[in-house]
Amino acid sequence: MDLKNHIRPVPDYPKPGILFYDISTLLAHPEAWHETIERLAAIIAKEKPDVLAGIESRGFLLAAPLALRLGLGFIMVRKKGKLPGKTIPYSYDLEYGSDTIEIQEDAIKPGQRVVMLDDLLATGGTMEAAVALLRQAGADVRMAACIIELNFLKGREKLAGLPVTTLIQYDE
Repeated sequence: MDLKNHIRPVPDYPKPGILFYDISTLLAHPEAWHETIERLAAIIAKEKPDVLAGIESRGFLLAAPLALRLGLGFIMVRKKGKLPGKTIPYSYDLEYGSDTIEIQEDAIKPGQRVVMLDDLLATGGTMEAAVALLRQAGADVRMAACIIELNFLKGREKLAGLPVTTLIQYDE
């Protein structure tokens, strides 16, 4: 099955000149969504992770069903102030400003093998920050995986040394 056929391109969203790749059409198609989960599960299982981590919010859509499918736990990487209890923050620079992401303080045990998930790898800034946050917390981050990669934004380069798997790539 060509999963690319289930991604809807939306021109000029969220602003003029941007071509947005919408996964909602993939999520709405049961066979394509099942195929997505099964392909990623087969790849991720080889890393023998203890837990999967998803980046807010579309990364949750991917990490949660994969964790269930693989019999693993799932942790959320969220924007600052969205998680209850004590958290571990990580601040990072964006193209125009900065942001902070967090995990709960007890989400990771030192040495746990983690696979990091999101729907899209674009510039790689948020994924790079999430990996750094998990490592700061003592995780052994084994790989990153996404449904879509925008090759022309070179986000993979920010994750040098970390295996990255994506199911669909766009070159423009």
